[in-house]
Amino acid sequence: MAAIADKPYRISSDGVFLAVKVTPKAGRDEVLGIEQHGEKPVLRVRVRAAPDKGQANKALLKLIGKWLGVPPSSIRIAAGGKARLKSVFLEGDVEDHIACLENAISGDRE
Repeated sequence: MAAIADKPYRISSDGVFLAVKVTPKAGRDEVLGIEQHGEKPVLRVRVRAAPDKGQANKALLKLIGKWLGVPPSSIRIAAGGKARLKSVFLEGDVEDHIACLENAISGDRE
């Protein structure tokens, strides 16, 4: 898998892994942007849902799908299901996902 320096994602042959830091039980659902977590960049996200019975994870996937314009069926939690730091996998066309991520990160989407 290729890693892209200073980006919160890495590419695989069948999709893109996105590093995400989630804050549950927030005032609203929102993508805050990129921040450093240790030495690696992560996408900082807040969701209103509590981390109870997977509700925060569902809210996270819904928010990322809306933010990127990606169908929910192509997004899943790859690692960190019970942690604040997660790896979210975007399955499908790598080039399309990278373009969506770059547009969203640069502020072209909300």
